[in-house]
Amino acid sequence: MSVLTHLQYTADKVGIQDREELLIDRSIGALSLKLGQYFSNINSKFVFGSYDRKTILRRSIDEKSDVDYMVIFSDEYIYTPQTLMNRLKRFAELKYSRNEIYQSSPTVVLELGHIKFELAPAYKNWMGTINIPAPATDYVNWISTDPISFKNQLDESNRVNNYQIRRLIKILKYWNVLNDRVYSSYELEKYIIQKSYFFCSNLKEYFYNAVSGLPLFDLPTYKSIKVVHLKQIVDQTKNLESLGLLISAEKEIKMAIP
Repeated sequence: MSVLTHLQYTADKVGIQDREELLIDRSIGALSLKLGQYFSNINSKFVFGSYDRKTILRRSIDEKSDVDYMVIFSDEYIYTPQTLMNRLKRFAELKYSRNEIYQSSPTVVLELGHIKFELAPAYKNWMGTINIPAPATDYVNWISTDPISFKNQLDESNRVNNYQIRRLIKILKYWNVLNDRVYSSYELEKYIIQKSYFFCSNLKEYFYNAVSGLPLFDLPTYKSIKVVHLKQIVDQTKNLESLGLLISAEKEIKMAIP
């Protein structure tokens, strides 16, 4: 193989596979049905996050892979976030009594054998803005979110960049997991989506470009060391390629992306 072939192969293997996706989709359908049967005050409910954006890693690669599922209640604005999380927790305990269920602020986690759901209560204000519970570290109860807009940004970035952005995200998220999550998954995706990729045509070129610009500011030393090491491996890989040492270049890149 070459560096390009290895990256292409890796991007395909670290993402969820057809059978896994089929099982998850069945579980999403069952969850939606049970929510509709249990609650009479739901405005809408839908999947969002990395599963919806098709950038999720398979669970055997990333044990924290989950499916984010938003439940927009029609009366939620009159309650505190904790009240609504309690409501979702009671639902899960009744309908999924044999599964692990717990609160991981600001969501309720429903852990099935093949996937983990994070149930997020939400409401829409009079302007149509979606509000979800704020993280426990914030000083407000609710924060606004726009998952549809972020997905649309990814779709557009993927389209104008030779349909390589989703594959690039999976590769760098894989590296991120292997390195104890230097970046949050969302921030890493945001960086990749918003970056410019002049003169890139294949996945290898996009990967080299993205790695060269990975931010170091605000990272603690132990994390910045890992980013610098990745940049050094890519630089050495490029040097080996320029010398025609393609097998050595592939071995070098596998030090970062095994």
